[in-house]
Amino acid sequence: MAPLIKNSGEFVARQIQYEKTQSIAAEADRALELIGRAIRMAGYQNAKSSLPSTRKNTSSTADIQLQKNNGYRGSDSLMIQHGLSDGVDLDCIGNTLSEDRTKNSFAHQGFLVDRQASAPKGVRVNGGSLICQSLDRQGRLQNTTLMNGVHRLAIEELPANSIRAFKLRLEMTDGTSIHKTFERTFATRNLL
Repeated sequence: MAPLIKNSGEFVARQIQYEKTQSIAAEADRALELIGRAIRMAGYQNAKSSLPSTRKNTSSTADIQLQKNNGYRGSDSLMIQHGLSDGVDLDCIGNTLSEDRTKNSFAHQGFLVDRQASAPKGVRVNGGSLICQSLDRQGRLQNTTLMNGVHRLAIEELPANSIRAFKLRLEMTDGTSIHKTFERTFATRNLL
């Protein structure tokens, strides 16, 4: 009977580990896709927009800003701005973008990793929190936690060809035995 109980316990422990790993992978995939969607939108201008035509000739450095080593455990942060399309645009937390959620006719989306603030005092923290920055209906910057368990976010701009491309590396942890790294590369569609 003892070997059966031992094997059952090991099986349950492996199953829990597997489910945690799958959950972490799903969260990381969702976060990377949200960041990638924002990167692809960076610098977008609606052809019907009332913005001055001189804006089209300005540098793209304001449309996508990368800051290195300024977040939790040396994580990088990214701030992106873009115009609104004629369709339905969403920010990084799923709010429908409209003119009242813009500043100077540009929507803003930012991603950074900060210390996990939602943990009760005395509880062991499992990494930092991935924060989405967007504008509220008054055009003020708001921070919303997308997920916890982020060990580090690294963003590397790849050498320039005809487009700007970024390699994202998201390190996730459960705080004990699981430490996984996920990588994706995204390119801008509207910036040169």
